[in-house]
Amino acid sequence: MKSFIINPPVFYGSIIVIGLFLAVGVVLPGQAGSLFGAVQTYILGAFGWFYLLSVGIFLISVLLLCFGRFGQLKLGPDDSVPDFRFVSWIAMLFAAGMGIGLMFYAVGEPMTHFMAPPTAEPRSVEAMRESMTVTFFHWGIHAWAIYAVVGLSLAYFGYRYNLPLTIRSGLYPLLKSRIDGPIGHAVDIFAIVGTMFGIATSLGVGVAQINAGLNHLLGVPIGIEVQLPLIAVVTAMATVSVVTGLDKGVRILSETNLIVAILLMVFVLVVGPTSQLFRDFVQNLGLYFDTLVLRTFNIYAYEPTPWIDSWTLFYWAWWISWSPFVGMFIARISRGRTVREFVTAVLFIPAGFTFFWMTVFGNTAMFIDTGVAAGALGTAIADDVSVGLFRFFEYLPLPAITSTLAVILVSIFFITSADSGALVVDSIAAGGETQTTTGQRVFWCAMEGVVAGCLLLAGGLTALQSATVASALPFAVVMLALVLSLYLGMREDLAQREAHGQNQLPAAQPASGQTWQRRLALMLTDATEKDVRRFIDTQVRPALDQMAAELSAKGRQSEVVEEADGAIALRSPAEGVRDFVYGVTLTNHRVASFTPVRAGEAEFRYEARTYFSSGNRGYDVMGMTRDQLISDVLAQFERYLHLVHSPELQLVHGAPEHQSGV
Repeated sequence: MKSFIINPPVFYGSIIVIGLFLAVGVVLPGQAGSLFGAVQTYILGAFGWFYLLSVGIFLISVLLLCFGRFGQLKLGPDDSVPDFRFVSWIAMLFAAGMGIGLMFYAVGEPMTHFMAPPTAEPRSVEAMRESMTVTFFHWGIHAWAIYAVVGLSLAYFGYRYNLPLTIRSGLYPLLKSRIDGPIGHAVDIFAIVGTMFGIATSLGVGVAQINAGLNHLLGVPIGIEVQLPLIAVVTAMATVSVVTGLDKGVRILSETNLIVAILLMVFVLVVGPTSQLFRDFVQNLGLYFDTLVLRTFNIYAYEPTPWIDSWTLFYWAWWISWSPFVGMFIARISRGRTVREFVTAVLFIPAGFTFFWMTVFGNTAMFIDTGVAAGALGTAIADDVSVGLFRFFEYLPLPAITSTLAVILVSIFFITSADSGALVVDSIAAGGETQTTTGQRVFWCAMEGVVAGCLLLAGGLTALQSATVASALPFAVVMLALVLSLYLGMREDLAQREAHGQNQLPAAQPASGQTWQRRLALMLTDATEKDVRRFIDTQVRPALDQMAAELSAKGRQSEVVEEADGAIALRSPAEGVRDFVYGVTLTNHRVASFTPVRAGEAEFRYEARTYFSSGNRGYDVMGMTRDQLISDVLAQFERYLHLVHSPELQLVHGAPEHQSGV
């Protein structure tokens, strides 16, 4: 039986922190709700400004990285190509923007702000404008800037530095090898705890809406006695999907769900005030961009209002807690993209769809409420926001069908969120490993249901929101460090690229030294995956071991480590500058379509490709002898030392003036 693959300090540390939160609800079931509420009030009162300022920094930072000189850098080696076609990649980003929240708040949030706006007169034309502006603000580019910081960090340091896809890897320029110590463990614990409570909040929101839908359709009572069994059922379904794998039924289900959601939106657009909605959409965009800067930093310091705590600050905490989950997803699909492509697409494509979605549902709801409903829709939503979507459908054709579809959509979003969230949390708890045991994936999936259920028992959605706000606070600090780390890492990479372009560095080509007959034979014979793995084990590892031993003997501590996907690397830490890394990994690419492939032959060409800490172009070393490999390592090390000691680059890398080389 395959044993669990975990990083013990992170795995057990996360369980302990989560357990402490849940213990409050178990030990003090009567007082838990008020206690969690008091915690939320204190955190938002004392640190609300910090949440608001942090999110503003995240947005400004990713825009500067995108449109500045760092935008040309790739999420991977310089010669990497995207894993997915542009259209497919955009489609997946588009899918990432959909979720339980959009179903729950599509009608509920605009109508709530319309009934009780932050500053305008309730139910006035000004309230209508303010309602949509605020809704756009909460679901717009600020939310995606939060996701972009984590996704960009994971993709950049994961694919360019060949580090594990865990949050700690994003702090490599700041911590170097210490990312594997207590600080790194704490960072991953914060990520897991925040993600767990963020997903639990979404599950709580989802189950409340499913309960409201069943009540509307079948008369099922609304209450915790129904919601807990619903959590158990949906968590069980998510567990089945975790066991069977994402590439089977769940992926198809998710894509179908997205299509049905879009069709539902188109239905509302067609049967609603169609031409008016397009006019509203343009106006909403104008109002959003007109107030963007003010709302980014407006904490109502001179006219304090509890509204901002309940809405903007809660949303920012919710998005921060969700960021490891969404960030991991968009990082995994973005290898080979440039920083500029990544940020532009992540910020504007999902947000653009969300804006149109909110306009269609929100403005139609206000049109109905001020017309045929005569205020009844707004009153129903003010009493219970979870019933908003179903009350809304009563004023449109085919309400039974649309309400049934809405319940199904929320249920599937519920399942896929729990499923994907469990896989992300499991990967972080396993030190970045993606091929873990079924048992531990099931464990994390079940834990999500337990957390959501316990917090609902302890204090309903208030308890879930309070846990999210509390868990997001330390991770907001981590994210600020990720921003600084991204800047430092990208600055070093760009400096190396520019230095190479100005011929400041000695050329480093693969030191083949092979006879021409041997080189010709390698050209005419494609290596298999087994051949490359054998070469790495029998030639590359011994050569790197010899080099590491010699470097260590001369006072330059070095080691050979196994990295992600079976790669092997010589790592030599250095103070003040990037570590020296010479790694070799198995890569493959599809044989060109015009290449004749005989029956039984592989359609892929496999290589033993080098990679370095700078992300510079690697090359195939398959077929080199040990001595030739050592010569190649020496050539790269000489190039690295030249960079470290270059007076033009001393300041860029922050190296001490008399940094020793070996």
